[in-house]
Amino acid sequence: MSKHHIIIAGGGIGGLTTALALARTGHRVTVLEQSPVLAEVGAGIQLSPNASRVLVDLGLHDSLARSAVTPREIVVHSSRNGGIVARTPVGRAVEARYGAPFWVIHRADLLSALAGAVAAEPAIELVLDARFRDASPAPDAITVHATIAGQPGDLEGDGLIGADGVRSRVRTKLRAGPPARYTGRTAYRATVPIERVPDEYRDVTGMWLSPRAHLVHYPLRAGREFNLVAVVEDDWQNEGWSIPASKAEFATHFGLTGRSRWPEAARRLLDLPETWTKWALCGFDSDFEWSSGAVTLLGDAAHATLPFAAQGGGMAIEDAAVVARALEGAPTVSAGFRAYETLRKQRTRAIVEQAVSNGRLYHLPHALALFRDAALKMGVGGQLLDRMDWIYRWHPERPD
Repeated sequence: MSKHHIIIAGGGIGGLTTALALARTGHRVTVLEQSPVLAEVGAGIQLSPNASRVLVDLGLHDSLARSAVTPREIVVHSSRNGGIVARTPVGRAVEARYGAPFWVIHRADLLSALAGAVAAEPAIELVLDARFRDASPAPDAITVHATIAGQPGDLEGDGLIGADGVRSRVRTKLRAGPPARYTGRTAYRATVPIERVPDEYRDVTGMWLSPRAHLVHYPLRAGREFNLVAVVEDDWQNEGWSIPASKAEFATHFGLTGRSRWPEAARRLLDLPETWTKWALCGFDSDFEWSSGAVTLLGDAAHATLPFAAQGGGMAIEDAAVVARALEGAPTVSAGFRAYETLRKQRTRAIVEQAVSNGRLYHLPHALALFRDAALKMGVGGQLLDRMDWIYRWHPERPD
C-alpha cells in the first residue's frame, strides 16, 4: 500500500524527476501536464554532478549516457581581446572528484529518458492535456481542480507539488507568491549540425564574455548537434517563450552588424544558425513561504534563476530528491513539505545570488573586463572546480 498520493502540477524535468523519486520511496503519484504532448522547449541543459548523481541514483545512467556528451573542458574567451582567458578540465576530472558525470544533453533527450522511466513505474500516472486551475487544501489533504482534455475534473490527494515553472499558477493561486517579471535579459537559442562547427569547439563547453551579452556553446545528442545560447541585456517586453527570431533580427539585435564588439571567431559561430528562438528571462523574489499544509513548490516555481550558473534544471532535480527524502521521514505530508523547504531555502537562494553575480561579471564593459580577464588568466579560471565545489559536491543524503 502506498504511503501517500501526491499530485504534481507540471510534467517537465522537475515534475517527472520528483514523480520518480516519490514513487521509489513508496508514494503514489499523479502528474498533471498541460501540454497534450510531452515535450521540452529549449535545447541544451548542463547537468553538473550535483544533478547527474540524482538521475543516476534513479536508474537513468544508461538511457542518458546514450545521448549525453561529457565535455573535455570548459574554455572561457573574452571579446575584449578575442583570446582565451581561462580553461579547466571537466570530463574525467569531474567524475573522479565527485563520483558523478558532468553532462550536457538536449532537454528533449533528458525528458524522454524521464518519461520512459515514468511509464515503467506503476505507481505513477501521467495525465496529459491537464491544466491545473485551483485547489481546495486541508491540513493534510487536498482537492485539485483541473481541466482535463477540456473537461473540468477534481482529483483527491494527500499533497500537491507545484512544479509548473516560473509562471507557476500554483505559486500565485495557492501560495500568494509573486508573479514572474522580465529581468531585462533575453536568451537566443539555436542548434546546428556538428559538421558545420570548427573542430576545436566540438568537444568542449565554450563561453564568450562581452559587454552586456555572452555566448555559451557545447555539443549535444551524442555529439551530432551543436547548441548555442546567446544572452543579451534587453528591453524586450513580450515576456514570451520560444518566439522565432530571424538571422537578420538576431544580427542586428546582438551587435553583429557594422563595427561589432565580437571577435571574428565568435562571429563565425554566431553566424552558423539560420534562425534563432528567443526567450524572455523572467524571475521573482523567492523570499516567501513555498509550503503551507498540503501544498509546496519546486524548481522554477519556487526559485527561478538566471542561467548564469547553469543550475536552473539542477536545482529542480535536487529539489526532487530532497522532497522525497523529507516525506519519507515525516509524520505528515505538511511536516514533510515544511522540512523540505527548510532544507532547500538557503542553498537555492545562494545559487540564485551566484547566478546574479556571475551575470554582472560576464557582461562587464571592456574597461572593467580588463581586470576580470587578468584575474582569470592569473589562475582563477583554472580553479573553477574549487570555486564550484560547494555546488558540485552536494548529495541528497547530506543536503547542505
